[in-house]
Amino acid sequence: MSICFVRLDLGAFSEVVLAEEKRTQRLVAIKCIPKKALQGKENNIENEIAVLHRIKHPNIVSLEDIFESTSHLYLVMQLVSGGELFDRIVEKGFYTERDASQLIQQILDAVKYLHDMGIVHRDLKPENLLYYSMDEDSKIMISDFGLSKIEGSGSVMSTACGTPGYVAPEVLAQKPYSKAVDCWSIGVISYILLCGYPPFYDENDAKLFEQILKAEYEFDSPYWDDISDSAKDFICHMMEKDPAKRYTCEQALQHPWICGDTALDKNIHESVSAQIKKNFAKSKWKQAFNATAVVRHMRSAVAMVTEPRSFPQTPLPIPVWSSLQTT
Repeated sequence: MSICFVRLDLGAFSEVVLAEEKRTQRLVAIKCIPKKALQGKENNIENEIAVLHRIKHPNIVSLEDIFESTSHLYLVMQLVSGGELFDRIVEKGFYTERDASQLIQQILDAVKYLHDMGIVHRDLKPENLLYYSMDEDSKIMISDFGLSKIEGSGSVMSTACGTPGYVAPEVLAQKPYSKAVDCWSIGVISYILLCGYPPFYDENDAKLFEQILKAEYEFDSPYWDDISDSAKDFICHMMEKDPAKRYTCEQALQHPWICGDTALDKNIHESVSAQIKKNFAKSKWKQAFNATAVVRHMRSAVAMVTEPRSFPQTPLPIPVWSSLQTT
């Protein structure tokens, strides 16, 4: 297909562009990966694509197609244009526990779907949670399956991976781990959504990891004074040090803070947004797929669009990577 494109993100190994199919005017995000960058990493991209082709969920960014040229692989992804989680919270004028609870419910539902299929995300964090659109009631979407893993029969996960601050204690302890690592990460995200700062923090990674290994965190005053005991109980179950005792997604979805009426409606926006701006500077956030402004102006701001790019006509069959040739 022939497309016009605008760059959204330039990473270490790939470029993400916003593309419009001229015939249908449909917008998508295309991850352009040089084949040279794949040398020695073929298994990683194979795994990511294998995962993406298995999943179809309303709260997960989908892979729509795959193409290749002589020099690149192109992953055509569903476009999400509502911006990053923290951006939207800061922009809100009113934000409550109930809002946080509804966000976590969507994440739990999507991760339960993954776990039921034997898929572990392994890198859940706020940067990978994006709003589908700019609508006030837009759903949240999970993205970035680069570290995800399909559990095989009898296989054991033990590779240390993830993002410091969100990784579970058993991963840092270099013990075999399971899908419970995702539930820990959801607990960390829940904590941040209610106070605006992370439960574990230290400039020194060794000290940070020591906190996580001990599962040492507090509900500090005054930031947690107006947060319900139910919310704190939910977090304690999700951030349980022992993965065998930690809540599963199914158990978490049945907690009254998620499915009941214990989440408070008091406005906590001022406190939470102030802490988010203080502790999560924009320069630290990943920008991939944050296409809001570009989507808004793409059709009217002709100057933003470069020359049309010819795109391969035929989608690649799956699987294809066993015969992948790098240059």
